[in-house]
Amino acid sequence: MNALLAETLVGPSIDWAGISPLLVLLGGSCLLLLVGSIFPRLPKGTYCAFTVLVSLTTAVAAMLQWRDVTKSGPRNLIADAVALDHFALLATIAISISIALVSLITDDYLRREDYDGPEMYALYLTAAIGGVVMASSNDLIVLFLGLETLSLSLYLLTASHRKRAESQEAGLKYFVLGGFSSAFFLYGIALTYGSTGSTNLSKISSALSGDSPFSQIDAMLLIGIGLMLVGLAFKVSAVPFHIWTPDVYEGAPSPVTAFMASAGKIAAFTALLRVLVVAFPTRIDDWRPAIWVLATLTVLAGSILAVMQTNVKRMLAFSSISHAGFLLVGVEAAGHAGDKDALAAVLTYLLLYAVLVIGSFAVVTVVAGKGDSHTTLDDFRGLGQRRPVMALALTVFLLAQAGMPATSGFIAKFGVIKAAAEVQSYSIAVIAMLGAVIAAFLYLRIMVSMWLADSTNDAELFVPVGAGIAIAFASVFTVAVGVYPGWLLDATRMVSDISISVIQAVDSTTDVPAG
Repeated sequence: MNALLAETLVGPSIDWAGISPLLVLLGGSCLLLLVGSIFPRLPKGTYCAFTVLVSLTTAVAAMLQWRDVTKSGPRNLIADAVALDHFALLATIAISISIALVSLITDDYLRREDYDGPEMYALYLTAAIGGVVMASSNDLIVLFLGLETLSLSLYLLTASHRKRAESQEAGLKYFVLGGFSSAFFLYGIALTYGSTGSTNLSKISSALSGDSPFSQIDAMLLIGIGLMLVGLAFKVSAVPFHIWTPDVYEGAPSPVTAFMASAGKIAAFTALLRVLVVAFPTRIDDWRPAIWVLATLTVLAGSILAVMQTNVKRMLAFSSISHAGFLLVGVEAAGHAGDKDALAAVLTYLLLYAVLVIGSFAVVTVVAGKGDSHTTLDDFRGLGQRRPVMALALTVFLLAQAGMPATSGFIAKFGVIKAAAEVQSYSIAVIAMLGAVIAAFLYLRIMVSMWLADSTNDAELFVPVGAGIAIAFASVFTVAVGVYPGWLLDATRMVSDISISVIQAVDSTTDVPAG
């Protein structure tokens, strides 16, 4: 019987060039672990350099695919389970840049903590594999596999500092709560499959459009969509599913926190957009109000709770929650018949915020010292006197996160608010602007502590080479994009290929209100 099945089984054709970014990440992680196990005493910095090389190679492979997609158009791979489009490729490039910058910070961090090995770098690469799969998946089962690959890697990374009880506690909290969120998401997939007969996003969209029996209101389908929203809302740190974020961000090693806030958010939000816009365009009126509520709560709660903190890592954790709210504003705008500008605005925000938050946590990593023990607001007092250049860089990052003009943060926030206003979601746009004003006080507190308060620590603050490179790149990028954003905006406008067919289907089958 087994021989008969083996003879009759025909596997899907695989476009190896189309999945080349994933192959580079997989090969890099395997080679890293193999070499690390055979040669345990390689020169310091070797693992970091190799990981940066792998991440840059992945970005180059994605750029080559970008050119191919531009010429030939988007397509699906591996039995329509994986999408190859500008949307997925831009997310892949952003994740690759995040790995490179975080690896530079991690090298200095591991030397300071008397750790040296390939484990953290390999976990970065495996987490990136999960993130890329999430961003490019065209099937809910494939999306779940990517989600679990990313999540398991992040659980281990969070608890990777075995000498810090805070790291172990954060890893355990993240694992337990993350398991619940994954269960919600998987149950939602099961209910969606039971309602539509498929887990393929494109086939789900087809089943729910037209005169098919699935086009009618189906309570089981709505519950399935709601459960998947709960699972993904946990991953993006949306209120009220944000409880894990402050404790995990504070307890995890600072480079890992930077990776979660950048690559983790990119993967989660791209997956959320792909599921909602591609699979459920005919259910926009059902899921858009839920996104509206999540966005409103997340923007306001994140901003208000951030100003009440005294630990900088917790401040940035709640700030990250607030930024998730702004991204959800863009997702809500994308719900208006798959608005193309909103999709581009969300991807732009993700890329710019990833660089911003890595730069911010790079400075925190340097100031925190051995064991990440100096992360309170008092530890940043007088930083402008001790290290004026680094304090200036952090000031740039904070101003950008506040949305000040001439910084990339202004481009990001203006993009999502403009997208909401263009689809006449004026109320959520006003709420987002109010949240930005409240959050500005948080960033001002840190800047005042750095520049106007006297230092309580006269010890010399050493800035490692890797962290210095990451901080310099992030600060230059932040200002450069803020002044000359045109090239990036042109690139992100091409991500609308995720929803070309969906927009046409929506326009021909249903009239979605703009208000």
